[in-house]
Amino acid sequence: MRPSILNPLFADVTALPGVGPKLGKLIEKAAGPHVADLALTLPINLIDRSARPKIADALIGQIATMEVLVDRHEPSQGRRPYRVICSDESGFMTLVFFHARADFLLRALPDGEHRIISGKVEDFNGARQMTHPDHMVDPESSADLPLFEPVYPLTAGLSSAVMRKSIAAAISRMPDLPEWQDRAWLQNHQWEPWLHAFKSAHQPQSLAEVSPLAPARQRLAYDELLANQLALALIRRTRVRAAGRPIKGDGRLCAKVKSALPFDLTGAQKSALKEIFDDMAAPDRMVRLLQGDVGSGKTVVALYAMLNTVETGGQACLMAPTEILARQHLETLAPLCAQAGIEIEILTGRDKAGQRAAKLERLADGNIDILLGTHAIFQETVKFHDLACVVVDEQHRFGVHQRLALADKGPRPDMLVMTATPIPRTLALTAYGDMEVSVISEKPPGRKPVDTRTIPIERLDEIIAAVKRAAAKGEQIYWVCPLVEESEILSLTAAEDRYAALKEQFQDRVGLVHGRMSSVEKDAVMEAFHDGRLSVLIATTVIEVGVNAPNATVMVVEHAECFGLAQLHQLRGRVGRSELPAVCILLYKGPLGETAKARLQILRETQDGFRIAEEDLRLRGAGDLLGAAQSGFPQFRLADLSVHSELLAAARDDARLIIERDADLASDRGKALRTLLYLFGRDDAVKLLRAG
Repeated sequence: MRPSILNPLFADVTALPGVGPKLGKLIEKAAGPHVADLALTLPINLIDRSARPKIADALIGQIATMEVLVDRHEPSQGRRPYRVICSDESGFMTLVFFHARADFLLRALPDGEHRIISGKVEDFNGARQMTHPDHMVDPESSADLPLFEPVYPLTAGLSSAVMRKSIAAAISRMPDLPEWQDRAWLQNHQWEPWLHAFKSAHQPQSLAEVSPLAPARQRLAYDELLANQLALALIRRTRVRAAGRPIKGDGRLCAKVKSALPFDLTGAQKSALKEIFDDMAAPDRMVRLLQGDVGSGKTVVALYAMLNTVETGGQACLMAPTEILARQHLETLAPLCAQAGIEIEILTGRDKAGQRAAKLERLADGNIDILLGTHAIFQETVKFHDLACVVVDEQHRFGVHQRLALADKGPRPDMLVMTATPIPRTLALTAYGDMEVSVISEKPPGRKPVDTRTIPIERLDEIIAAVKRAAAKGEQIYWVCPLVEESEILSLTAAEDRYAALKEQFQDRVGLVHGRMSSVEKDAVMEAFHDGRLSVLIATTVIEVGVNAPNATVMVVEHAECFGLAQLHQLRGRVGRSELPAVCILLYKGPLGETAKARLQILRETQDGFRIAEEDLRLRGAGDLLGAAQSGFPQFRLADLSVHSELLAAARDDARLIIERDADLASDRGKALRTLLYLFGRDDAVKLLRAG
């Protein structure tokens, strides 16, 4: 059960004073549905109202707070706004109001009275003015005017004042929680206790205190990272306690496949395989992440792991995020399995009832050695004879719960998780900290680098002409757009518009695929492209993981400046899978900002996915990285992985020590740590403790 001390924080935001259902929806969009979400939303900027100049000394474009005498009101006339003329001994200031309510302004700014006003000073025809001052208060109430005002993230329809008031109400509900950090660690870093740090972070007195490196912010970031790492450590401990079984094949099937392969394994593949085989031979369950760039040969490594299992009489399965990807794995693996004389089968949502029943019967009898499939494998009707090894492809497309559900299909099977998304080490620790990691860092020999070019969108006609020439030679082209349909807000090329334009050139040789289509529709178009029936595939990023078309030699990405580096690298990896030279054209709309320029330059300089991922994290921060919003990656509110990577490493070490000394979190600190886990929504980890 969640500690009762936290209950006020997990009430709906509408429990706060002045927050009704309509406002609640806007606040939920900006911060989240619970009071805790609001309380854990920190300021992103600061308004400094400490400058108190005379009117004549106020700097144009700066925020100033000054005491003025209200001289006269000039009500709106026609299109002219409402104006209030004010002065002090140094000069005059005009306050300007659009769509003003005269009765309100006459009460707020009575003629002949002094008022303190605060807002941005502007110049209008050589005279000073202030449009819609942020504050207008009686000098006797000047203590109510904040010198420093935090700025919080907003959404359309939600004002700063309302957000500040709601967050203040949420902060007032934060209880003084028992300390979960090690006292010596806090003293060493000169960090305040939790509640002091929390309130300090919400009441910055300078821009330096809004920085992620401010002591209060570092303390809170560490709390959040410790919750993340402790939860992963508890998951890992549960797995270790649930012992697996040693799997050590005799190598006969692996030898048959090796003789059938047209190439030798790279050094990196051999090294990854050694780590995997060592894990499988151990009595504990293997839970390992296999990270490798697009085209680095992960599938072959996974096949050896599955063969190792089959050699001992067990079964293996490989789960892919899409049906077309599962079928492509079948195309790759079936000839090799035939060579080794083992039964491989695929199970998808498309199987007819009779066909499916027959497959399930063979699977339950142990007559299928390796099963490939999609989410269909999760279903209760799917029973294995002896599932001993599970391979999950493109892990970030699946949540932790899904991979755990698959692991329940056998008596604690070994698990190998693969991803072609290069993940920076810091981000990998937060998502896969419960796993060991193997990296395939080199590509098979003969793979040519993809020629990457950045071209302004104004040269679109030249690109279309080049695409026509490539199609005429029988080559295939991907064309990626950032949106599905035209947006009034963003002037980016929509996939549907580009499809309509290129349809005139390519008729029925052009296809369109995007995330709003059903999986059956998407698969049909992707299959047509894979089979060579289409020359051009126009798509949103759904093709980033999926189609393997060896004939595809051109990747065009429109508005490349809108994509993340890792995402562009993934897209580039869709071409250059044959002997033919391949090109990736990044179309951009200028002028580019410094970050966008740097990102496109890195792509031209290197094909190393891991360097690209680290640069992406450095340039954009973790929140925007590919997959950070998807189920496999946690999203952090208080921690910024591009800044707090050292704190993450410390949190990992701390979590390990905690588990070694107090695995059930039964000590006083352990009980406080349980509260920390609940505060940051890591309830699942606490449930593992309760389950023993």
